[in-house]
Amino acid sequence: MPADDLRPGPADNPPLPRRGPAPPVERMANAELVRLVEGEHPYRGKALFELCDRIPRDDDAATKVAMLSRLSSLRQARLFDRVSLAWSAIIALLAAETAHARASAYEAFGALDPQEQRDMLDYLEVSAIEEAHPRIA
Repeated sequence: MPADDLRPGPADNPPLPRRGPAPPVERMANAELVRLVEGEHPYRGKALFELCDRIPRDDDAATKVAMLSRLSSLRQARLFDRVSLAWSAIIALLAAETAHARASAYEAFGALDPQEQRDMLDYLEVSAIEEAHPRIA
């Protein structure tokens, strides 16, 4: 290989670590799921989404999801485009359409910085968070 060939070689791109099997999140307690998310476990998204699935029937899950949405690690982790794990948590709270979940969503939204609030409202295509009624399929 010529000396001026700057293509990355195998040493420049080490293989990613193997994740291992996913934890059985559907059988875990809310507190265990929170620990996975807070600990930035490789399956933290899976743990968060399991908590989100519980929101319509579990106020404790709603409270925990709202709390987790404040983590900077979730605010920085993007699912796609502008949508962070924190936004997905707030959207799940809104979509549950229970009084507790919506109140928790409003508090979580209020904890976002003003620019992030504007971006999220733009994404949801509403002018106020109270107008948002997303549906999760």
